[in-house]
Amino acid sequence: MRSLPLPLALTARLSPVVVLAAMGWALTSGPFAATTTADHRSASGSEASPEASTPTATAAVKAYSTSPAPCGSVTVATIKSLVPGAKTAGKEIPSTDTKVRRTCSWNALKGYDYRWLDVSYEITESTAAAQKSYSETITEKSGGGEVPGLGDAAYSIVNLTTEDKQQTREGTVVVRAGNALVTITYNGSDFENKKAPSTDVINKGAIKAAKEAVTALEGGKAS
Repeated sequence: MRSLPLPLALTARLSPVVVLAAMGWALTSGPFAATTTADHRSASGSEASPEASTPTATAAVKAYSTSPAPCGSVTVATIKSLVPGAKTAGKEIPSTDTKVRRTCSWNALKGYDYRWLDVSYEITESTAAAQKSYSETITEKSGGGEVPGLGDAAYSIVNLTTEDKQQTREGTVVVRAGNALVTITYNGSDFENKKAPSTDVINKGAIKAAKEAVTALEGGKAS
């Protein structure tokens, strides 16, 4: 069986490295994004973006004091679908303050197909701080689009990269819910034909994971 070396860009992000004895390959990794905004009217009748409004302009703003367990934020069925062959328990990335920031990662190489999924939570000090961070993030990731009906605002973007003729398609979904930010990264590669999954596959996968992660934040439970 021929040996297919991984592209340098993916090898640099490999975490952790898993040597496949039968195939002589090392696993790699990659990411994904999405947004949604809705038009609001102020009491005076003028239109305003929800991300531009102050916390006091929104009734019953929900504040979160801690992050949910990220490795339990996405259902087992979704993990099996998005990351075939991955351990469904996931691996939580060490954090200096788990109340403020937590991330869980899943990755696997099944046959020649590689997939990686990250779910990250960040609890900011206020809704205004979350709005500012969200706005800065989507400005940096221009070229994507809004995701209607997800959190208070959500944005999605998919990018294609090529390294040593190997394609990797990465998607990111960023969601603001109250004073919390949820970020999903999802990517994939096919090491046999050197192609990447379609934009539709990566985008829909990331958005599906984002919806479940936001439900977990709001007090729902993945199963």
